[in-house]
Amino acid sequence: MKYFKAIVFDMDGLLLDTETIALRAFVEACQEQGLNPDLKVYHRCIGTNYARTREILQEGYGPSFPYDVISRIWNQKFTYRVENLPIPHKEGVVNLLEFLHRHETQPVIVTSTRHSTAIKMLENAGILPYFGFVIGGDQIKNGKPNPEIYRTACQRLGNKPEDCLALEDSENGVRSALAAGLTVIQIPDLVQPTEEVRAFGHLILKSLTDVQKWLADGV
Repeated sequence: MKYFKAIVFDMDGLLLDTETIALRAFVEACQEQGLNPDLKVYHRCIGTNYARTREILQEGYGPSFPYDVISRIWNQKFTYRVENLPIPHKEGVVNLLEFLHRHETQPVIVTSTRHSTAIKMLENAGILPYFGFVIGGDQIKNGKPNPEIYRTACQRLGNKPEDCLALEDSENGVRSALAAGLTVIQIPDLVQPTEEVRAFGHLILKSLTDVQKWLADGV
């Protein structure tokens, strides 16, 4: 088995199939306000925290974009669905977490989602007990792609970044983890990596099942 002292997971779009839920809630919120959103702008928000999402949408859609209204409706729709309806796991989640448990490798989560919401989502999905801790996007100053959240996780773990593996689906998450010095595997969700991102040279796999196989194969 390839050895890392800790595995640092993103959450949305990697562990939980929530990015499609968030996208649908955003589109519905815009449509209720008579808007037809450009999803190229939206896709730039994937993996960012609340503050950065606001900046991207207002820059992309212009100063007349009713962000506060859209955000309120969007958040209500998304929160209702993830807190009251079953949240599907992404492929291979439980098998990978059981594999890490058997090999005494610590998994933790860094997510752009607010901490309290993330905890409810993970409880709803039935996988919260697997993780040592969860760092939410509201618990750090600078969200992804800034490396702060990964550096904070490594400090809390007491491990050097080079001894940890980051698992991410988004470009913003990959940039954050690489800048912090972690080894990175990307498992794309809604958006495939650009040529610029591929040029970073990190490993890109199709699913967490493939991550488990990669870890199990050894050096």
